[in-house]
Amino acid sequence: MPEIRVGVYICHCGSNIADKVKVAEVCDFAATLPGVAVARDYQYMCADPGQELIRRDIQERGVNRVVVASCSPRMHEPTFRKVLESVGLNGYYFEMANIREHVSWVTEDPVAATRKAKALVAGAVGRVELHEPLEERYTVMNKTTLVVGGGIAGIEAALKIAASGNSVWLVEKEPSIGGNMAKLDKTFPTLDCSACILTPKMVSVAQSENIKLLTYAEVVKVDGCVGNFQVTIKKKARSVDLAKCTGCGICTSKCVVKVPSEFDGGLAMRKAIYTPFPQAVPNKPAIDREHCRQFVVGKCGVCQKLCPAGAVDYDQVDEDVTETFGAIIVATGYQQMDPSVGPQWGYGRHENVLTALQFERLVNASGPTGGKVKMKNGETPKAIAILHCVGSRDVNYHESCSRFCCMYGLKLAHLAKEKMGGEVYNFYIDLRCFGKGYEEFYNRVLDEGVHFIRGKGAEVITDRDGRLAVRVEDTLLGRWREVPVDMAVLSAAAEPRADAERVAQVLGIQRSRDGFFLEAHPKLEPLKTATDGVFIAGCCQGPKDIPDSVAQGAGAAAEALSLVTAGKVKISPVIAGVNEERCSGCKVCVPLCPYTAIAYDEEKKICRVNEAVCKGCGTCVASCPSGALSVKHFTNQQIFRQIEEVAAV
Repeated sequence: MPEIRVGVYICHCGSNIADKVKVAEVCDFAATLPGVAVARDYQYMCADPGQELIRRDIQERGVNRVVVASCSPRMHEPTFRKVLESVGLNGYYFEMANIREHVSWVTEDPVAATRKAKALVAGAVGRVELHEPLEERYTVMNKTTLVVGGGIAGIEAALKIAASGNSVWLVEKEPSIGGNMAKLDKTFPTLDCSACILTPKMVSVAQSENIKLLTYAEVVKVDGCVGNFQVTIKKKARSVDLAKCTGCGICTSKCVVKVPSEFDGGLAMRKAIYTPFPQAVPNKPAIDREHCRQFVVGKCGVCQKLCPAGAVDYDQVDEDVTETFGAIIVATGYQQMDPSVGPQWGYGRHENVLTALQFERLVNASGPTGGKVKMKNGETPKAIAILHCVGSRDVNYHESCSRFCCMYGLKLAHLAKEKMGGEVYNFYIDLRCFGKGYEEFYNRVLDEGVHFIRGKGAEVITDRDGRLAVRVEDTLLGRWREVPVDMAVLSAAAEPRADAERVAQVLGIQRSRDGFFLEAHPKLEPLKTATDGVFIAGCCQGPKDIPDSVAQGAGAAAEALSLVTAGKVKISPVIAGVNEERCSGCKVCVPLCPYTAIAYDEEKKICRVNEAVCKGCGTCVASCPSGALSVKHFTNQQIFRQIEEVAAV
């Protein structure tokens, strides 16, 4: 076995590390460690000159193990592995010590920071000596992509993939695609008709030969790995045969059951057999079995009797469809927070307190009032209050900003002024008009005579005359005010969908603190997830406006196409393995594996790891009572050596 010669390279990271860590001192310390042949420091190790230092030392000084002490391995470990591979050294003879995030950014004392940096470098050197060469694995890519969610981000992703000539499935939980954008009247700052710009895209999805559209369906199981995801999709019984249905609407017109319309925010009624909205795709009805008399009491059958095409089928059952996909794009969107959780806003307690999406339906020409702003008594309001940040930037509900609410509130103020005249008030904390044309739109609304009161609407109450009023601390005037209005509109926070946790578990992806799906890196990999081949786009990743959702949809499509068009994809060799002689077949590891990569071999009475599915997370290793499981590149010997060396400094 050749002599181990370790090269250690300490990065200044400009001043990110060097401001707290005495880099030269750490470099001198590294040179004294056993097995170290070269120790250097450089301003930016990730830059080309820094990478060239490593290449030269491997070629000229016989370095065969490399340690770089710099930033997070999540950012640059692949970079340095490629450096080793470029000069013929196995990429897994590399180890990274994180002395930026783990030291300089969290340690104020330079002496303590330098000592900790030395300890981490010593641990990395000790560990890298035990590294073994690993070979990357490849799997053949299935060329079909799955898009989960039919809002604007999912629609854009599907259309971009289809335009490339590749096959894509689009799965939507509701009876129609369109998402929240389909509910809007106008879009800021250009005031385009939302339906006018969305509907053509929805129709293109339905007409594309490369897109298979499944509405009223949801993903219930995902097995396999990047390149070959085995996905089970549940097609819920629609009770209408889409192939036979002509969308004539006779069934809907004759249905005798009425229930509140989800699409109209409960402001209008729909039938038990219904098409969600006039521009729905597919423009064919579904039966709501929870309210249909045929399913509730066992008799009615009007829609089936009157359907001229014979499309109504009460005997339909849920159907599971299993298909293989190379990549998955998640674009499940967001939901609006229910403001009734905060009694101070009066939602659900006072008449004429609406959410922003409900008000959107009021001003929409296809909405319940034909675009006329009306109160519950049918009168036109003379004064409207629009409350910003309802549940956003609030430690009691959602700490983060919902991002599009400022512009959303300004747009609603413009529409209210346009539809009814009168007085319109915006109650805000700060106005964040950050996008192209946004500040100009704010100035336009100002010029239209909309009133702006800087102060979060503290409470919506009824005054002595039974009229609504908003109590607010006007921070510009420095006093409390009580503003009488006829209607209050709440810009409620954007929050993760109620089923976000279930979706995350099914797809094997993570959620951030705010509950939205977690990206691999907030700046460099905003569309990737920790699961290879699964990408996120749109508001499921965090609140964003329509242009950004469209951009992310297109970006996720590009990410997926970069995989499926390559024909094969590289898979990490860092996976778990079973020592068959030590395995007792207890099966403790089987249900714990988050990727369902472990199965029990009935013949040999032991557990086996499916290497194509395993992600090397180590959950099984930690749970194994007999120590039969281990993860390559994270063996007990490597980890114990690292701990010993860190503790010795």
